Amino acid sequence: MALNLTQKQEVVAELADVAAKAHSLVAAEYAGTTVEQMTAMRKKARESGVFLKVVKNTLVSRAVAGTEFEVVKDALTGPLLYAFSTEEPGAAGRLIKEFAKTNDKLKPRLVAVEGKLLPAAHVDVLAALPTREQALAMLARVLAEPATMFARVVKAVADQQGGGEVAAEAPAEA
Repeated sequence: MALNLTQKQEVVAELADVAAKAHSLVAAEYAGTTVEQMTAMRKKARESGVFLKVVKNTLVSRAVAGTEFEVVKDALTGPLLYAFSTEEPGAAGRLIKEFAKTNDKLKPRLVAVEGKLLPAAHVDVLAALPTREQALAMLARVLAEPATMFARVVKAVADQQGGGEVAAEAPAEA
């Protein structure tokens, strides 16, 4: 179904809004993908904070103008599926990588992150990025490590000097 001018303007405005807020973009070839596979991918995309859309390349090139994804304009050829990560940078990469495992027709074509155009092989790198929760857990572990190491050193010094036994007996008498 062909879009009229106002519908095209709405699509470009919607994509421009998403592109302005997105962390990363993955474009993939989808020709030969079944309706069931696309429906499952769209459902998973909604759950994982990925904006997934099949749009004409000319509309996408207009929408990304003025954003950090402007670098992809010259690489947009053929029928492409666009996945914008809106919540965390690696979400689109994980989505495309997951569905490409079971669908040989879905092939990543390009990746764009922080104003850089990267080849399709970088989907694996993008997919390997930790989620927000994983990153926060790593940060908490790094912040807690100095206190843990300090406690171990104090205990080792106390044990070495024999103070560990005295400290344990003192509260029992009081």
